[in-house]
Amino acid sequence: MNANQKILVVDDERDIVELISYSLTKEGYQVYQAYNGKEGIEVAKQVNPDLIILDVMMPEMDGIEACRIMRAMPEFKQTFMVFLTARSEEYSEIAGFNVGADDYIAKPIKPRALMSRINAILRRNNTESGVDQVDKLEILDLVIDRDSFLVYRDEEKIVLAKKEFELLYLLASKPNKVFTREQILKAIWEDSVVVTNRTIDVHIRKLREKIGDHYVSTVKGVGYKFEVA
Repeated sequence: MNANQKILVVDDERDIVELISYSLTKEGYQVYQAYNGKEGIEVAKQVNPDLIILDVMMPEMDGIEACRIMRAMPEFKQTFMVFLTARSEEYSEIAGFNVGADDYIAKPIKPRALMSRINAILRRNNTESGVDQVDKLEILDLVIDRDSFLVYRDEEKIVLAKKEFELLYLLASKPNKVFTREQILKAIWEDSVVVTNRTIDVHIRKLREKIGDHYVSTVKGVGYKFEVA
């Protein structure tokens, strides 16, 4: 079932790349490899992977910068980006989500747990969130286009990272409904064990920076809603 799904593994530690690649190949994925951020971008352009696993700390170009560059490219708007890192500092996780990461996996790698996480990420969609799926949502001065993963405000195009788009679509699908943090986590991130309330806050902040502050309201102690007067 995974034969048509492509995964790019980018890490300067070749033994890590080989371990992950072996596990993914056994699961039936098409696997590609790169050993620094610059090389990862070039390989990604060639193979257009469904998911990219990026180490944070790499020579020539780190994973954070590589992710930021790829997220600015239209062809990678819908590509899943997952960070691997041995670092436990909070700023690494926040930096990753700031540039559009979908998930965050800590080293040392445990192959069975890694495969479970990767399989879950690639199965993700919003059909389990209780959101009615429509191609476009038109609300206030926004057009939210699921086909292109783009948002238009008064005909101005706004490019969002995948999780930012999914978060906006979820909130806007039911205007004035308050979504709790738990509901947001389940709908957008499902069973990812590394996602916390702070992750939601980071994505909300980035969303507000891109579309404006007045669309999404904070309901203190509960969650967020798309505000329509």
